[in-house]
Amino acid sequence: MSPPILFYMFQPDLFQGKTVLVTGGGSGIGFAITRQFLAFGAEVFICSRKAERIEKAVQELGQFGKVHGHVLDIREPEQVAQMADFIASKAGKLDILVNNAGGQFPSPAADITPKGWQAVVNTNLNGTWFVTQRMAKHFFFPQNHGVVLNIVVNNERGFPGMAHTGAARAGVMNLTKSLAVEWVSKGVRLNCIAPGIIQSSGLENYPPELVADVARTIPMKRLGTIDEVAALTLFLASPAAAYMTGETIYMDGGARLWGDIWEIL
Repeated sequence: MSPPILFYMFQPDLFQGKTVLVTGGGSGIGFAITRQFLAFGAEVFICSRKAERIEKAVQELGQFGKVHGHVLDIREPEQVAQMADFIASKAGKLDILVNNAGGQFPSPAADITPKGWQAVVNTNLNGTWFVTQRMAKHFFFPQNHGVVLNIVVNNERGFPGMAHTGAARAGVMNLTKSLAVEWVSKGVRLNCIAPGIIQSSGLENYPPELVADVARTIPMKRLGTIDEVAALTLFLASPAAAYMTGETIYMDGGARLWGDIWEIL
């Protein structure tokens, strides 16, 4: 008889023999996710548009396990195909995809330019789709197994002040539901994680006065940590979550239920 599922949750070799791709794995939440997968035995591929960021991350993460870096703009399907070929050449398979790469900027909706709108939507929605479809067709479908985890945002009540990313991430969340049904017969599970305000390098992209007092607006009265998001990611990728697909899990200290992040003028 097999041991209970929870027996596997914190075993040192939980992901031994598994291959993982973490987009945007060179910094912030993606870096923490990569580090934890490596610590539990996985071989991990990370990618970013910036070569210097990837090189630095690979050097730092190498102490935890086997990690490979590759320059990739997820908005470019041809580059995504090259990434798949790179993974195939190094590992021969892919078991888990974490779509973490993304980006946005605060702006009233009326002030968002066409270029700004397209940049955010292309990265957060189109890029996620290009990577997911390619990796599924290249690896998951032939293998008849695979796990996709999409890192989105807390847009439970919309996203006033960042309508572009709210719309794009809502698209990813709906896409996740659709693919969870279409691809279940192919052995693929897909879920979303919606972090709230996380203390990470990503906060550097926002004006300091915008985030200085943001913890006050969160019921738990603190920001989340990158390791907390990484821990949830590993749980959803593990055998303990084998019956979960098409879901969005919020990790926001209760922020979606109460309060405002910033004043909307």
